[in-house]
Parts: sequence; structure tokens; C-alpha cells
Amino acid sequence: MSDIAVLINTAVAVLAAVLLIVRFRVNPVISLILASVYLGLAVGLGVEETVKTITGGFGEIMVDVGLLIAFGVLMGSILNQSGAIRRLVEHLLKTFGPKRLPYTMGLAIGTVLQSIFLDVLLVISAPLARKLAPKIGKLGTARMATAMAIALECGIVFTVPGVASLALAGLLNVPLGKMLLFGLLLVIPTIIISIAIMTFLFRRGFWNEAKDEDHTFVAEEDSEGEEPADNGLASVPTTNNERGATASSAQPAGGSVAVVERERKEAPLLLLFAPLLTSLLLIGAGAILEIFEIQLPWLQLLGEPVIALLIGLIGTCLVTRAAIGQKKVEEAIAVGFKESGQILILTGVGGSLAATVAAAGLGDILGGFFSASTVAPLLVVWAIAAVLHIAVGSVTLSAITAAGLLAPIAPAIGLDPVLLALAAGAGSLFMVHVTSNTFWLLQSLLGQSVRGALKSVTVGVSVASVVAILLILPMSLLF
Repeated sequence: MSDIAVLINTAVAVLAAVLLIVRFRVNPVISLILASVYLGLAVGLGVEETVKTITGGFGEIMVDVGLLIAFGVLMGSILNQSGAIRRLVEHLLKTFGPKRLPYTMGLAIGTVLQSIFLDVLLVISAPLARKLAPKIGKLGTARMATAMAIALECGIVFTVPGVASLALAGLLNVPLGKMLLFGLLLVIPTIIISIAIMTFLFRRGFWNEAKDEDHTFVAEEDSEGEEPADNGLASVPTTNNERGATASSAQPAGGSVAVVERERKEAPLLLLFAPLLTSLLLIGAGAILEIFEIQLPWLQLLGEPVIALLIGLIGTCLVTRAAIGQKKVEEAIAVGFKESGQILILTGVGGSLAATVAAAGLGDILGGFFSASTVAPLLVVWAIAAVLHIAVGSVTLSAITAAGLLAPIAPAIGLDPVLLALAAGAGSLFMVHVTSNTFWLLQSLLGQSVRGALKSVTVGVSVASVVAILLILPMSLLF
């Protein structure tokens, strides 16, 4: 089959998947499988080889990242149940003060909290951000909403163990330690620069409080970061200690004694996060050993991502069991298993499409087009991911689809696959808008009008997308 025919059939397969998802509301998993089947048959792989390629691609990426995603989501669910996020935000406010809160909260969400499923993390942290916004000053709502939007979306695609970063690493065969190091190198300046740019714009009149904030929104005085029950979206689970403190605070006398007693009984915050931080340090140490070719068998074993995250999961279970009880830990694990299922399947079918694209020979074709430069394919994968995200509204789906399309060219042009993964992640952040569940959650939970959310979420995350690719391009010249 001619090169032009392969390119046309690949374009038809991707466009058909987008059309099925957007126009006919077909589940993304089914749509991607149908696109893979069409492409395999259209380029002449035959029925048997097409099915073999699809199932093989699914299985291959599950071998790489299946357990990692499951372990990461489970750790996040348990940390959520323990109340660690609420306490971390309170600690950041106390330590750094309200003026720096958008940056400190953004960096915390974009890095150490990425083991938590995005929607859960958003619903937990948004009420806290809403309550803290007035402490920042006149533009509190705008700055906090923007910081949260940028950090949530950047973290999921750049930071290990964010689910999209794990999927991209598995899809492109990037060692997880390397993805962790490069992701941190990118996500921290991206978050800081993007929040600074948006703050500059807000101070120059880009935000209109009268029109951009929802003044019909009533911020209830919910205690200990609990989400108001009448918002129609979700509620934040609380521990027994938190409920006890809420009840005590209603009493005219003795309330301060109850708060002191609750704080005394809570496990230290550093202890709750220690297992997760230990996992990330072990993965980073393993990557450093690999880079410098240092032979240290025991640390290499502990630095293997599956072993490191397993250690983190076991440690998180033990620490939180002492803090909130075995029953609460079991409930959190059950929720984690439920959340990880949909992520695993979507990641797997992304691998199926990537394997079919590779079998169709697209890598050799595109490799010839881009052989003269490593910059062009990075811009192309960014643009493809951006267009897919505008159409579909899923950061994870658009990132892994774009990366899968161009994954075959990395070996042909000598491009480091980690740069391709980061570029796909950056592109998938462009134009988070009304097709995204995150958009509506941020709009409603932070008391913004739709107009306001289009500024803080759509423009804010798009700025982060552009900042990220502008940082990735010089990285491609250095690595």
C-alpha cells in the first residue's frame, strides 16, 4: 500500500474515533477499538493480524504500567480518606502565607498529590481553595481557580504517578524513573510561570469580579473542608475525628479543647505522606543509578517502579490504618479499585491503537518527513494532541492517542521518547473547555460564572500548554 493511502486511512481512523465520541456519544474505549480495527483492515493487515495487534498492544502497555496505575490510585484513595490533603493545604497556608498560596498549593497539587484520581483531588481541594480565596485579596477567586486548574491538568500528564504520565511512559517505553525526573524538571517551572502570567493578566483587568464570579453562589461555612451537601456534585468524606470536631465546634464552650484533642490524635502529616515520598525517591534513585551506570543491586531492586510503589502502598496502608482504622482503609481501597478500572482500560486501548498505527508502517513514513529535525515532530505531536483535546475533551485520551500516532518515529529520527511523551502531554492541555468535566467542576465548586471559568480554566491551562512546549523545545536540543 502507498504511503499516501496509509496516511489517509490513519487520518480517517482517528477522525472516525473523534466523531463517534463527540457526535454519537460512543464510549471512548469502544471508539478507539473500532478505529484500530478499521485501520488494521484498511492497510491490509488482515483479520487475524489486526486482532493480534490490537490485543498485543493492549497487553504490552498493561505489562508496563498496569500495576503502577493501580498502586498509585490506591495510595491516593487511602490518602484522601485520611484527610491528608486538607491538612496539607492548611499547613501550606500557615507556612507560606496567603499571598504565596496559589503557587504553593499549585505546586503541591501538581507534584506530591498526583497519586490521587483527578476528580477526587479536585472535589476535595476545591472547597478549601474557595474558603481560602478571600484571604489572598481582591483577585483571590481568579488566582486560586487558575492555580488549581493549571496544577491539576499539568500534574496528571507530567508528574509520576499521575495516570496520564504513567500511560505515556508505558506507551513510549520511557523508563519511569526518567519520566519522573524529566516531568518534575518541566512541571515545576510550567506551573510557576503560568500562574505568574495569569496573575499579571488579572491585575491588568482581564478579570471582572462582577461578571466572572457567580454572586448567586453561597459559600456555606462547612467545617473542616467538607463540601456543602446541596451542590449536587460530590461530598468530601471526613474521618471520625473530623466529625467529632465539627460537633464540638457547635458547642459554645469547650470547642477549643475538642480541637486541641483532635490535633493531638491526628497522625503527623509528614508520616502520612512518607510512604508516597519514599516511593518517588526510590524511583528517582533507580533512574540516577541507570543514568550513571552504577551497579548497586539492592537499590536497583527497590528503585524498580513496581517495587517502589508497592512499598509505598504497603506503607500507606499501615500508617493510615493506625490513624483512621482498618475499616476506613478497606473502604478507600474499594473506591481505589473502582477508579482504577476505567483508567486501565482506556490506557490499554490507547496502546492498541498505537500498536496498530505502528504495524501500518506510519513510523517509517513520518520518520522520513522529520529526519532532518527533532523539533518538528515535537510541534506536530503537540498540535495533534491539542486538536484531539479540543474535539474530545479528555486530557488523557488526547495525550495517549497523539503519542501513539507518532511513537514509531522516535527510533527513526533519534528523538528521546521522553520528549515525545512530554510534548503529547503539553498539547493535551490546550483549550480545556465545556467538553471537559474538570471545567464544570472548577466552575461550580469555586463560585465562578461560565465566563470566569473560560478565563481561569480555558485560558489558564492553555497558557500552561504553550509554556510547557516552549520549555520542551530547548530540552530537545540538550538531551
